Amino acid sequence: MEVEGSSKKMIATQEEMVAARVPIPYRDQCAHLLIPLNKCRSKEFYLPWKCEDERHVYEKCEYELVMERMLKMQKIRQEQEEKLKQQKQQKQGIPLIPSTAHT
Repeated sequence: MEVEGSSKKMIATQEEMVAARVPIPYRDQCAHLLIPLNKCRSKEFYLPWKCEDERHVYEKCEYELVMERMLKMQKIRQEQEEKLKQQKQQKQGIPLIPSTAHT
């Protein structure tokens, strides 16, 4: 399954996420890494130093997703600014009040 606008593919299926009881807000392209992290956490009684490797891999995946979204938003904003500049230039070409009317 591919998510529109993202370079990462969904690896975990909906059934796997439901079976692992992944909360809906966390069902993104990194959910396949969250499932083993949560299993490790419950097995190790949520001791933070026990599942460091799994946590770092998951957090890196989430960070990359956020950075990808930020870059995409930056491109969208730049495109909008360019469109606005073009519209302003087109409007400036024809004066609404002729210069002879001011004299």
